[in-house]
Amino acid sequence: MNAKLPRLGTVAAAIAVVLGALHLALPHQETEAPAAPPQPEYFAFVRSMEGTKPDGAVKADNAERLQVDEELGYLFDYYLAGLGEKNLLAVRTEIERELDRRLRPAPAAEAKRLLASYLEYKRALAEVERRLPKNADMAGGARARLAAMQQLRPQYFTAQQIAGLFGSADAQAADTIARLELSADRSLSTAEREARLAALDGQLPPAVREQRAAPTRVLRLEESVQQLRAQGAGDNEIYRVRSAALSPEAASRLADVDREEADWQRRIALYQAGRRKLPAADSGAPQGNAQALRDAYFTPDEQRRLGAYE
Repeated sequence: MNAKLPRLGTVAAAIAVVLGALHLALPHQETEAPAAPPQPEYFAFVRSMEGTKPDGAVKADNAERLQVDEELGYLFDYYLAGLGEKNLLAVRTEIERELDRRLRPAPAAEAKRLLASYLEYKRALAEVERRLPKNADMAGGARARLAAMQQLRPQYFTAQQIAGLFGSADAQAADTIARLELSADRSLSTAEREARLAALDGQLPPAVREQRAAPTRVLRLEESVQQLRAQGAGDNEIYRVRSAALSPEAASRLADVDREEADWQRRIALYQAGRRKLPAADSGAPQGNAQALRDAYFTPDEQRRLGAYE
């Protein structure tokens, strides 16, 4: 049994499960879909990423013009993460192959030209970052790096390409830096800080606000679930509450987390009871008995986490 999620803590596991369900829920299909063709073995040339699929939903418009947006940058960065296991030439060749697989010749050629500029930009950025002065202030250092990136880009990209590739990431970085600065500003009262944070929240795109609000909603929901359980609510009622607040898929996944957590707690209780019956460690009794007890209740991976219970 895979009992990893409960070890994160029930609420933390619930947040992870719900966020995954919110992103991965698929519409119901009435008819059976045809069997999918075999998928290529992505990243077989970089073993640490074997089995994964490249990021980035790159596409072109009806006139076969490349759509330059953050998705293209995601694709580039996904493959560039393989540097170290393969050299730059091998990685660049694989990116170009992937562009040929996904795009028609004209937009693929445009994407390859942009890739060349992207690689030159990354090389130059590494040198610029090396020369940046050390800054003990986290927010100040982050702001200096962002400014250096923004000053460098016009040498390699058009304004339209900069907006497409980096606009979203820059907005998120600026928001994060502003929040760091507010957190570090001791001259602000609590009310002033909260007001400024609320103003920053109001400037976020709706999708980002929804993404940030999701963990808080899950926390509140799970607090309600614990109260319902204390009042005697059963699994079916808990499922209905979660399903109404989130989705049936998320409710099912959270029910699985509950079952895994209950099984973990049951095995911990049995293990602790067995430990109390074993001779003391300094009695000269063989320690194999303790290991046999661990093996009886936990996988080798789970046994690494037993220290807190011992």
